[in-house]
Amino acid sequence: MMARVAVGQLTSTASFSNNLRQCQLLVKKAVNAGAKALFLPEATDYIASSSAETVKLVKPVHENEFVLGLQAEALHNKLPIHVGIHEPGISDNKVKNTVIWIDEQGKIAHRYQKIHLFDVDIKSGPILKESNSVEKGMTIEPPFETALGKVASMICFDVRFPEISLALRRQGAEILTYPSAFTVPTGKAHWETLLRARAIETQCYVIAAAQVGNHNEKRFSYGHSMIVDPWGTVLADLGDKSDEPEIATADIDHELLKKVRMQVPLLRRTDVYPEL
Repeated sequence: MMARVAVGQLTSTASFSNNLRQCQLLVKKAVNAGAKALFLPEATDYIASSSAETVKLVKPVHENEFVLGLQAEALHNKLPIHVGIHEPGISDNKVKNTVIWIDEQGKIAHRYQKIHLFDVDIKSGPILKESNSVEKGMTIEPPFETALGKVASMICFDVRFPEISLALRRQGAEILTYPSAFTVPTGKAHWETLLRARAIETQCYVIAAAQVGNHNEKRFSYGHSMIVDPWGTVLADLGDKSDEPEIATADIDHELLKKVRMQVPLLRRTDVYPEL
């Protein structure tokens, strides 16, 4: 079985309507390319300029014009969309960083809340403390069935923790997703290496949609949305151009996935170390 997927790249701002217009263009491009699903970055609904603005802008999905607009696009085009958004937190002063799967009926069929939050102080780079405005997730969500195969969701900083992807592989994952908004310093140093490592060690496809360019005076994202196959080969890389929203496509080849897993079986020594 083979299925074409599209990975999207854009520069989200604090404007829901502007971000929706960018995504509508990406949907059109994905449909024209024959994709069976579109994968969009972390925080596609908005990227704010401060923790306070992040909390101020958040809306529940049934009131979020961005989400409602994408649900309409998914239904109209019969195109599932995997997209990172913000949702209200349990606390009034924090939000949830989530990714949702909007199925071809326009319904939200899956949701994952980011477990590992990005709290860093990078030399000659940004100081970012996501936990100031974001509640950490507490659950690894199991892979879910799609026409592409079994998809498993993670978000951005989660890519640095192989424990999650290994646990999801044990649960049957075939496609790992990392919608992201990587900084430029960390992206240049680690982005491709991390994505290829996660693909190789789990023998899964990896789809990593990424934010790109200048969101506001404080935030700049690395871009380089990627699709990586189970052998670690980069099938698509959108680079760092941010002049307009763009997609790249690749085919999910389940025969290749089976071949890689058969030829290089990864037999865990759970008699020596714990099973993840």
